[in-house]
Amino acid sequence: MTPKITIIGGGLAGCEAAWQAARMGVAVTLYDMKPARFSPAHSSADLAELVCSNSFRSDDPTSAVGLLKEEMRRLDSLLMEVAGKTKVPAGKALAVDRQKFAATITNRLSTTPGITIVRQEVTTIAEAKGPTIIASGPLTSESLTGELLQLTGQEHLSFYDAIAPIISSDSLDRSIIYQASRYDDGPGDYLNCPMNEEEYLHFTKALAAAENVPLQSFEKKKYFEGCLPIEVMLSRGIDTLRFGPMKPVGLPDPRTGRDPYAVVQLRMEDKEGSHYNMVGFQTKLTYPSQKEVFRLIPGLARANFVRLGSIHRNTFVCAPEILLPTLQVKDHPQLLLAGQLSGVEGYVESTAMGLLAGRNAARLAQGLLPVTPPAETAHGALIQHLTATAAKRFQPSNVNYSLFPPFPRAQYKASQPAPPAPKGKRRRSRISKRDKAAFRSRLALAALDNWLQELD
Repeated sequence: MTPKITIIGGGLAGCEAAWQAARMGVAVTLYDMKPARFSPAHSSADLAELVCSNSFRSDDPTSAVGLLKEEMRRLDSLLMEVAGKTKVPAGKALAVDRQKFAATITNRLSTTPGITIVRQEVTTIAEAKGPTIIASGPLTSESLTGELLQLTGQEHLSFYDAIAPIISSDSLDRSIIYQASRYDDGPGDYLNCPMNEEEYLHFTKALAAAENVPLQSFEKKKYFEGCLPIEVMLSRGIDTLRFGPMKPVGLPDPRTGRDPYAVVQLRMEDKEGSHYNMVGFQTKLTYPSQKEVFRLIPGLARANFVRLGSIHRNTFVCAPEILLPTLQVKDHPQLLLAGQLSGVEGYVESTAMGLLAGRNAARLAQGLLPVTPPAETAHGALIQHLTATAAKRFQPSNVNYSLFPPFPRAQYKASQPAPPAPKGKRRRSRISKRDKAAFRSRLALAALDNWLQELD
């Protein structure tokens, strides 16, 4: 009899989990509630819908998120493969045409032997057969969340994630907006709306006075620090935006040859460049306020907003108290969590947890022990964050090098050519941040390759 698993949720994590398990010879039943029911943040019937942004962030393999993506490629990630085929220009970042990306994922899973997609909402985990992955995302239904919390006996945590506006390209004023990527030669992949000091102060004054969508009576304001609404950033100081998403450094205006006082960047939504999203402009402003305030930005006076910004609830568990390093629920080892529900933040991180959960669910179905990636890897660093962080301090995190084991300075030194004989008093040499990152990346990929060989 073919071993079977159940996956609840057809987002990034659920889709990656299904692919991984099917590739291991396990029959997968993947449940997704669309199109019968949509969450407040979703609109497409396709699986793997991207709602916040179309960017998977840096593709530099020496960055932590770039390393995570490279590890995923070596682990045969479907979503990384499709992202590469549907990418749009975005400088050093990996960004995709979100419609083509989701449509391609849906088609691939629909035609993959061993995967059955059921378009039906799951309200009780008891319906699942065999090892089960819950990858229902940040907007997990109240009924499913309630049952999960009953099983774990823990209170869930929540914060609010934000969506940035999208603008039609033909409504942009190209006499003001210029094309450039930060520090890059050539035209670059981003459009830039430059501001002088007077324009910036006028914009921030209007932003500070604009009307916000009020929280519901049952909601608690708890934003993720890596995805703050712009009005929340502004409340922390007049220059916060100029040192954040509106940082002008490395983007000289060709009309002046100098960096502007502040800049709003626009990133392509599709390969044709027919739509652009406002980079870092997550917001909880009302729709009328968004139109009024954002049209104060130079070059956006006649902007046609095809989607305005919003903020949605994000639900996740206190992973250190609930999860094993294999992503199994401690008291229910046939149940695994993946995606943002597990306590990571970001598209890539959510997908990576789906990848690991899919592999481990398949191993459980086959009567094998689940596995954990090496701590030196980006996958291992995320697992360590989820399961080894003090519960009182736990909050969702993107992958970053602070989650990795301490930098192996002695190992790095031993790998370098012998330095020339010192003159005078010896001083401890400093290792650049980039050299540290490059060395960590090499160690991680070597550790991953060795781990995969041991599993074969």
